[in-house]
Amino acid sequence: MDRDQGISRPKQRRKDIARAPLYSPEERQRRDASVWTLVQGVLAPLQFLVFLGSLALVLRYLFSGEGGALANAAVVLKTLVLYTIMVTGSIWEKAVFGKWLFAPAFFWEDVFSMLVLALHTAYLVALFNGLLDARGLMLLALAAYATYVINAAQFLIKLRAARLDAAPPQSVAHGAYAP
Repeated sequence: MDRDQGISRPKQRRKDIARAPLYSPEERQRRDASVWTLVQGVLAPLQFLVFLGSLALVLRYLFSGEGGALANAAVVLKTLVLYTIMVTGSIWEKAVFGKWLFAPAFFWEDVFSMLVLALHTAYLVALFNGLLDARGLMLLALAAYATYVINAAQFLIKLRAARLDAAPPQSVAHGAYAP
């Protein structure tokens, strides 16, 4: 209710709020022409598969106490794949947006990526310097993995937004619902 006028106004639904397209036409063209787009498209699912395998090994160790060395190796591999996708992602961002990191379209994803990198790097530092026991390492890996899942969700939401931006508008005449 509007306190000044004593009337109630309908709340504006979130999807009704206009959103700027994720890419300008020039950025979309650079994105589509860049080899780094393909590299990201290959590395993202690869990283997810490595994550799933590593997660299974970490959980196996935590529940059974078995396979600690294999779980550590899997977390190291996951971290190396993460570093690879972060470096190539930064190159992609430079090619598309002209900035190595923190381009406005991906600012918050990049900010959260820094936390993902920090936790994965903390795992490596702890592992190679003996700073945590085996259980502590696995719990740190789980914290790093939780941030990775959130960050991956952020990027999937942006991928969906980019696809919606690229989709031709549907009209009511063609049977589509118009909010």
